Amino acid sequence: MKKIRKAVIPVAGLGTRFLPATKSMPKEMLPVVDRPVVQYAVDEAFEAGIEHIVFVTGRNKAVIEDYFDLHPELIGTLEQTGKKTQLEALESMLPVAGATSFIRQQSPQGLGHAVWCAREVIGNEPFALLLPDMVSFGGRGCLAETVELYERTGGNVIAVERCEPSETNKYGIVGRGAEIGGGFEVTAMVEKPAPANAPSNFYINGRYILQPEIFALLG
Repeated sequence: MKKIRKAVIPVAGLGTRFLPATKSMPKEMLPVVDRPVVQYAVDEAFEAGIEHIVFVTGRNKAVIEDYFDLHPELIGTLEQTGKKTQLEALESMLPVAGATSFIRQQSPQGLGHAVWCAREVIGNEPFALLLPDMVSFGGRGCLAETVELYERTGGNVIAVERCEPSETNKYGIVGRGAEIGGGFEVTAMVEKPAPANAPSNFYINGRYILQPEIFALLG
């Protein structure tokens, strides 16, 4: 079984639900407490043992690439002014050199197309997929637990959480099958079903382990 070394983080969406805030600022860069939302996904990926992150970007997303780049002038200013706490925070969030790639999705054609755009960097190996607008707090990151389940079961793995049965129409819902390796087989996937038609109240929370064969299906 191949180790999960790479992760795809799609950041090409237009963020229309957050307009006008996202007219000139990517939704992935909107702050949650003291850092942009995309930082939480990156931290979660590295915590899970990911070695290389592929960002799939679009127009007006250059600020994300700049955010994860070295800023010598800012570092120099912090050093000169003795702002050690800020300097340590800045240095701790930077990926090591060569640990990120940025791929342009030339037009917004949905999540599947964004994942397909990363195919050349991912190659013939399983990979993680994190949707950065799904943020969870507290304890270990969800992706680390998802990787552990993959190591027990292999195949494709989807992380899920429970929602209120009355709220299934807000999420992608899976059907629950036989238990396996601490998880369960997925028997169905339904996008935002009415509560009366939902196969369960387990919703997909934006963390996946996918096999490279997915690219042939998406292409």
